Formats: sequence, C-alpha cells, structure tokens
Amino acid sequence: QVQTVESGGGLVQPGGSLRLSCAFSGFTRDHFIIGWFRQAPGKEREAVSAISSSDGNTYYTDSVKGRFTISRDGAKNMVYLQMNSLKPEDTALYYCAVDLNPRPGTGSRWFIFNDYDWWGQGTQVTVSS
Repeated sequence: QVQTVESGGGLVQPGGSLRLSCAFSGFTRDHFIIGWFRQAPGKEREAVSAISSSDGNTYYTDSVKGRFTISRDGAKNMVYLQMNSLKPEDTALYYCAVDLNPRPGTGSRWFIFNDYDWWGQGTQVTVSS
C-alpha cells in the first residue's frame, strides 16, 4: 500500500514560518517525484513544489520562489517543505503526492496533477494575525 502522510501544518502569523513533512512508503523506484500541492476553499488546486528522487532537482511555482524550500531525507523516506515569510494567501490545505512513473522532461510537467499516483490527506496551513 503506497502512502503519503503530511504533517506540520498549523496557525502562523504573516511573516512566520512552518515546516511541512511528508512521509512516504509502500514502493521502491529508481526515479519518482514527490510534489506539494495546495487548495483553498473555492479556489483551484495549485502545484507548489516538487523534488526528484533521482537527481534532487527541485521545482517551485513562481509565487513561492525565494520563500519556500523543498528537501528530502532518503534514509527516512521523508520530504520537507520549509515555508518562510508566509502570507495570508498561502492559507490552504497542503497535500503531498507521489508520481511513481515520471515521464521525461520533469521540468516542464512536475505541476501536472494527473501525473501523480497517490495523494495524502492534507495538512492545514493558516496564515493570519
């Protein structure tokens, strides 16, 4: 059973920081991608960031570049999303997902929702004074 389990969400003031964690299990592949997505009520789901297991390349949506950092700990099967300088518009339910069979050209398709095979339950991030 493939699983991705998110944690680390919470309430934080604007300008504050949070670190989200994604624990994944149930598969073994030479190349897979872990992505972070978010969705607020009434809004479209948005790809936030992703990381490749094979080469460590990272990807970010423009709105979080310079503020968020994705990283991985292979020994622990964990992926993290460090979120700094948080803004109210970052408020959303954040999901961790895994693409088990990446196609060539990850840099141009890491954000495609349908490429991901497994999704976690989500962890809530609320940015408010």
